[in-house]
Amino acid sequence: MEYRGVDTKSKKQLFKQGPFAEGTNNIGEFLALVHGLSFLKKHESERILYTDSRTAMSWVRKKKCNSKLVRNAKNKPVYDLVERAVTWLKENEYKTTIVKWETKAWGEIPADFGRK
Repeated sequence: MEYRGVDTKSKKQLFKQGPFAEGTNNIGEFLALVHGLSFLKKHESERILYTDSRTAMSWVRKKKCNSKLVRNAKNKPVYDLVERAVTWLKENEYKTTIVKWETKAWGEIPADFGRK
């Protein structure tokens, strides 16, 4: 599993994490959203944040990653990031609008790695 943030217009990669030995798409989407929120807040940006994961959007709203992935030694680095992300959500406010990426209408989201 890996994730990144990409400017939707220029296609410039803004940040990237991974690959990690073990993780899920939803965890990657969740981490990307929180990383994006932090990135945009740090840069005082009013950009919209897009994701193609309704699950990740829900987890961000609830400030909780609800993955069923069993924790183990292989995915410890991922779960360490999840814990940091949840803490960030609980300790920070943000005004960023998160929008569901409409793949059927707009094509594949630029942050994906072209593996679908």
